[in-house]
Amino acid sequence: MITRRLLLLCAGATLSLTSACKKAAPHAARVYVSNEADGTVSVIDTAAQRVMTTIPVGKRPRGLHVSHDGHRLYVALSGSPRGGPGVDESTLPPADRTADGIGVIDLDNLTLEKTISSGQDPESFDLVGDGELVVSNEETAEASIVDLDKGAVRARVPVGREPEGVTTDPDGALVYVTSESDNKVSVIDPRATKVVADIPTGVRPRGIAFSRDGAHAFVTDEGDASITVIDTKSKTAVGRIQLPTQGGPIPPRPMGVALSPDGRRLYVTTGRAGAVAVLDANSHAIIRVIPGVGARPWGIAAGPDGKLYTANGSSNDVSIIDPDDGHVVSRLHVGNLPWGVAIDRR
Repeated sequence: MITRRLLLLCAGATLSLTSACKKAAPHAARVYVSNEADGTVSVIDTAAQRVMTTIPVGKRPRGLHVSHDGHRLYVALSGSPRGGPGVDESTLPPADRTADGIGVIDLDNLTLEKTISSGQDPESFDLVGDGELVVSNEETAEASIVDLDKGAVRARVPVGREPEGVTTDPDGALVYVTSESDNKVSVIDPRATKVVADIPTGVRPRGIAFSRDGAHAFVTDEGDASITVIDTKSKTAVGRIQLPTQGGPIPPRPMGVALSPDGRRLYVTTGRAGAVAVLDANSHAIIRVIPGVGARPWGIAAGPDGKLYTANGSSNDVSIIDPDDGHVVSRLHVGNLPWGVAIDRR
């Protein structure tokens, strides 16, 4: 005979199992956008094309990445006051070093779980395996290697001045870091905690993307409207792609860069020129330039559905773009000064 106590235990176990399954279940693809001026991250449901929620995270969120298992979102936070070209830094308020760190967001509950150490003024980063991040520390010309389990900086590697873009190569062995002021990329071996190569680029390099096979890296050069092509085997620059001006009053200022899911195309935001350039990742030919994307598109990501998502810093919105026919599908208002974009493909 099944007793009442046994029924209650079974019911409780079923409820716990159901809750656990619900918590771990896949969800519709999401896009996460860091809003630098608001201190928040916007969460976009790509199927419904709407902002689901906004998560407070801390000061000046910029670079962000989803963990490999899809359960966490990491976001770089900085206590340094926001400046920019032409700003007299002596007029800015003092930095709040207690605000520096990497925010860890629980994506099952969409809440900030904790903030871990990152080195001073983190801007961008990338994951190395499942256990570490390599972070660009803009003010100290370093890259910090962060142990995620310990929540602490394991090592600091000197790189060029004003490091920004950080991308791990497809093999997961080396990490490329751009230096805006020194016009170069530093290639870091995170295990040996040292720079193994410095590669000259165009003026003011920003973002980095790798070809699907890892044979080439593409670096956006804001200052001279170009993309530096790097041979990753020889660790040398082997070419330069010049972006067209399109006849507008503002020349292209290449910023963010993303590879299409099939690896055939390269997508580049052009900052104040307000466009996205579409390139053939193999021939390096310009396929098209998509104008009128938004005001100062910066971060960019390519979704599994083939759509592009750009963070438009000056218009406080995100554009959803169909790169095949070259038009903006819709624009969603997010927070103030959206900076980075990350895709969750669960």
